Amino acid sequence: MAKENIYAGWDKATVKKFQNWQLRTIIVSMIGYAIYYFVRKNFSIAMPGLTAQYGITNTSFGVVIGIGSLIYGLSRFVNGFVVDRFSARAIMAIGLLLCAAANFIFGFGVNISGWLMGIDAAPDFITALVLVMGVTIVLNQFFQGMGYPPCARLLPSWIHPSELATKMSIWNTSHSIGAFMAVVVCGYIMGSMGRDMSGDQQIIETIAKNLNLDMSSEENMRTILGYAQHWDAWRWCFWLPAILAIAGAAWLYFGLRDDPRSVGLPELPGTKTGKKDLPKGEQSAARAKFLKVMVWTNRWIWTLCIANVFVYVMRMGILDWGPKFLTEARNMSIEQAAWTVGTFEAFAIIGTIFAGWATDHIFKGKAHRMCFVCMAMAVIFMAIFILCPSLPMIVSIAVLAMAGFFIYGPQALIGIASANHATKEASATANGLAGIFGYVGSFLSAIGIGIVADEFGWNMVFYIIIGVGILGALTFISMWSAPRDGYERSNRFYQQEEKQLNENK
Repeated sequence: MAKENIYAGWDKATVKKFQNWQLRTIIVSMIGYAIYYFVRKNFSIAMPGLTAQYGITNTSFGVVIGIGSLIYGLSRFVNGFVVDRFSARAIMAIGLLLCAAANFIFGFGVNISGWLMGIDAAPDFITALVLVMGVTIVLNQFFQGMGYPPCARLLPSWIHPSELATKMSIWNTSHSIGAFMAVVVCGYIMGSMGRDMSGDQQIIETIAKNLNLDMSSEENMRTILGYAQHWDAWRWCFWLPAILAIAGAAWLYFGLRDDPRSVGLPELPGTKTGKKDLPKGEQSAARAKFLKVMVWTNRWIWTLCIANVFVYVMRMGILDWGPKFLTEARNMSIEQAAWTVGTFEAFAIIGTIFAGWATDHIFKGKAHRMCFVCMAMAVIFMAIFILCPSLPMIVSIAVLAMAGFFIYGPQALIGIASANHATKEASATANGLAGIFGYVGSFLSAIGIGIVADEFGWNMVFYIIIGVGILGALTFISMWSAPRDGYERSNRFYQQEEKQLNENK
């Protein structure tokens, strides 16, 4: 749609002011949400260090990550309702501040466990440590759920549906930017900070035992000494991002505004839901019916929710477990693994933008069609990665990066499609519902991968991920005929409500 039609009837001054606020909203929320990921994906880089020091198993990590994922999905759902009623910017800023507090506490998890148990070693201490870390991760994940729903409410208010896929896909790179920065910075922390304990034979033996490594191997000893030279470095993976998150919370609160009307601007043409045509006293009663029509009984919303399960199993399987897989199955150092996952995220940034552009310019805003293409391609590249383990390292990294290029498209586009189908009036609720399903997928990924990796090895993990990707592609193709958005449906609903109100008078 041409720009003059998007801003139909507006004078130049109003258009300029709106575009300035639109750009400001995108940039401020992008940076803020990237910082959310900085205090979320740091855990995956810290995990190898925690295993080396305390012998925490993949299964234990999987349980913690899985429960945290379910809590995150529930939080997104709950906050979807909250954000549709209260200030989006305030909720987003408060959530990031609380994430900072949780990360500070996590960094002191060993101290808290020692204080609770009265010891700093032995199985009981490890059990207490896993419990403390688990509670902290769960709290952090709940607070993380206060990050996306405000954006799902803000962005459709500032961006026209004909541009939403392109511009929101650019916004969605905040996921990858934050995760990329987190894994690279935390990888640097793990390889450069902490105490050098390589001269302590007891610690050397502890690391060898925890990692189940034979000390007679020269390669194994390099790995062991690498962890010993950076003892307790994992703590700084939480403390430094927490400091950044405090600054980010202030950035969000003072930089954002909830909608165009809050700064004296009109609503975008073509995004009126019809709600204002009803008397004010009737609007509240109509909202429950509206949610039923636009979300709870909307077949396209439910199809997107189901697809989101499969998308998150693939995405989170690589992102959460990539560093452990690459260090344990491909013999990479933690720094190499961090850069590899970082490259995956960097390609995801380009892929997300491409997916949004292709949605608007090739598929005319129909995001579900581009989702099918992306899932099919992600499956192909993941199959190459796991079925060809002898490829040169640089080629393997490139193949994994191309999987990232495609898998992040559906992750971004499901949120865009949900917002369009539910309209801006119920976009946060619809995204909250999709979030629950997505993080059911994340839960299954965390629990399942931890157990499968321990019991059957890493190859089986990736065979399952490939199968899940195929199911996701089939789900997307089932909604090929779906419309672009739900604004026509919304207006029909409010017209019927207005008609029924007039008939009852």
